[in-house]
Amino acid sequence: MSQQPGTNPYDPRPYPSYGQGGQYFGPPPDHPQATMVLILGILGLALCQVIAPFAWVIGGRVRKEIAASQGAIGGSQMVTIGWVLGIVGSCFLMLGLLFVIVYIVIFAIAIGASA
Repeated sequence: MSQQPGTNPYDPRPYPSYGQGGQYFGPPPDHPQATMVLILGILGLALCQVIAPFAWVIGGRVRKEIAASQGAIGGSQMVTIGWVLGIVGSCFLMLGLLFVIVYIVIFAIAIGASA
C-alpha cells in the first residue's frame, strides 16, 4: 500500500480544508457578529421589543456577508435564528404600539363623551 508521507489514513475529519494553503481543517469560523445577532434577537423577543429591529437589520446584513463568503465564514444558523427572532419581536413591537394608540383613542373618545 502506497501512502503519501504526512497523511493519516484514519483521519475522521470529513471537512474540506479552508484558509490559506489548506492548512486548517474543520468547520469554518463563525462570523464575529453571529452571537450578537442571536443575543439581540432573544432579548428583543423576551425582554425589550425595542431591540428587535436592530437584530433584524444587523442579522440581514450578516446573513448577506456569510452568503458572500462562499463557505469561508460560518455561523449562518445562529444569525438566521436571531434574524427571525428580530422579525417576530418587531411584529410584537408594532402590535404593542398599535394597542397603545387604540387605547389612547378610546380613552380620548370616552373623556369627550362624558363631558
